[in-house]
Amino acid sequence: MIKRLFTIMIVALIVVPFTGCGKQETATQSNTVSNSNINKSNTKSGDNATVKLPDLQIRFGPKGNEYTIKMDNNDTAKQIARDVGEEDWNLPIYHFDDFKNSDVMQYYDIASSYKFTSKPENVTSEKAGEVYYSDPNRIVIFYQDAKVVGKYMRVGKLENTNGLKEAVKNNPVVEGWSNKIISISPAK
Repeated sequence: MIKRLFTIMIVALIVVPFTGCGKQETATQSNTVSNSNINKSNTKSGDNATVKLPDLQIRFGPKGNEYTIKMDNNDTAKQIARDVGEEDWNLPIYHFDDFKNSDVMQYYDIASSYKFTSKPENVTSEKAGEVYYSDPNRIVIFYQDAKVVGKYMRVGKLENTNGLKEAVKNNPVVEGWSNKIISISPAK
């Protein structure tokens, strides 16, 4: 009798933990299927429809004026808008004024932890307020009209460029960063 009871307990201890395994796999498979369907439907609707991306705000320095960026409808702009929507960006300037064309544009470094797809195009003429993405992980802002040859992906345009040149030129070096900073966040 004791042997039989002991055998039943051992069998129960072995069998009981495995009884839910089949159900859990089914639930996981079900979730995977529904998630993949959601992703497919979002991708399809995003590719075929014009999606209105949220506006972003940019500020030159901690107390600078704010400018609104109207985002373009392309994959790179969507990725930037998504990432800024999750966490505001403070981007250091790549160079102050020691590079060709620094009189019309500025580069700002994006953290290397962000990854973007980009299909850069040859650009030869830019307008003040145009915002581009440049490999590797840089935002380029033109603050004057220019004829600059380069490979960039346009991601947006500043809604208003009044005072833009002064904002870029007068952007102070931020204490603690030892660099000029721009802040990009979702528009209010």
